[in-house]
Amino acid sequence: MPDFPAEEFQARTEAVQRAMHAQSIDALLVCTEAEMRYFTGFRTPFWQSPTRAWFLIVPARGAPIAVIPGIGADLMATTWVTDIRSFPAPSGGDEGLTLLARALSPFQTIALPMGEEAALRMPLAEFDRLRAGLSASWVDGTPLIKALRMVKSAAEIAVIREICAIGSRAFARAPDLFHAGQPLEDVFRRFRIALLEAGAEDVPYLVGGAGPGGYRDVISPPSDRPLQPGDVLMLDTGATRAGYFCDFDRNWAIGRASAAARQGHAALWQAVERGLAAARPGITCAGLFAAMADGLGDGADIGRMGHGLGMQLTEWPSVAAHDQTVLCAGMVLTLEPSLPLPGGRMMVHEENILITEAGPELLSERTPPDLPVI
Repeated sequence: MPDFPAEEFQARTEAVQRAMHAQSIDALLVCTEAEMRYFTGFRTPFWQSPTRAWFLIVPARGAPIAVIPGIGADLMATTWVTDIRSFPAPSGGDEGLTLLARALSPFQTIALPMGEEAALRMPLAEFDRLRAGLSASWVDGTPLIKALRMVKSAAEIAVIREICAIGSRAFARAPDLFHAGQPLEDVFRRFRIALLEAGAEDVPYLVGGAGPGGYRDVISPPSDRPLQPGDVLMLDTGATRAGYFCDFDRNWAIGRASAAARQGHAALWQAVERGLAAARPGITCAGLFAAMADGLGDGADIGRMGHGLGMQLTEWPSVAAHDQTVLCAGMVLTLEPSLPLPGGRMMVHEENILITEAGPELLSERTPPDLPVI
């Protein structure tokens, strides 16, 4: 069953239809998990299989049309979508292309996400055949999706607030979960369990690192190296609830904290403080980036210091020097500065916030200004 009432998905559909009408777009075609779930509530882990293609058509007027493999028809029927056209898949032949072309044939201008962070989840050769068989013109649908998804509804915010609280509760258990001599792979295992025990539905993303005075990267899977006194341990989690993510990390010193690690943590904490002071409606993402970068020196020499958050671990916009997106109430963001340390090591810190008219609301429980020691 969908995670929200049908009215939530109807409102999202009507919002994109108003934008489509203003731009003379007849239909929006999406084929990725996030977009299909956004408009329908259709949620399944079956997207892990790349074998089958899934399609949703949002016409400028009327309800969406699902063109999907037969294996998903019953689940789609639990959503508010009633026009469900299914095909056998995989069949080794026509994988829904004929059905899709027939459904799209009445439309003259079709939008398909083609821009930043977009993906085509169907064989390129089949997409070429689809376009060749239709007389329609094709335009980029990314601006339609981006403008809508960047601003969260009250229902979305409530779920994100819940999963951030769950993540905070799990992180608070760190002193009882981690200890010197513990293999890093066991650290990861115990923290996944802690997240699930705290109420997370799943933990699709968990990365981190540990090393003397800092770590060398922030995306590695765990090794069997044991934690040692003087290490800095970092865990970065993307746990989910009702299909929505939290995304924040925490740092701890094991046994003792070096002066460089304490100073690094303090610098990152102050950078987030500057971000919190600046994160108001009307500022650009570039302006928010500059506020956090001030005082970090070489630590500002990275691609971005945060991003949007919601149905996906990372969403639009980017808190980066190049992104001129203007913040507005209802956006959920991460603040994520990082800092190089001596010896080729680094530290990173991340919090999750909601932009409101009155200023930012912390969704993750704020880490203390002093580096915690376990």
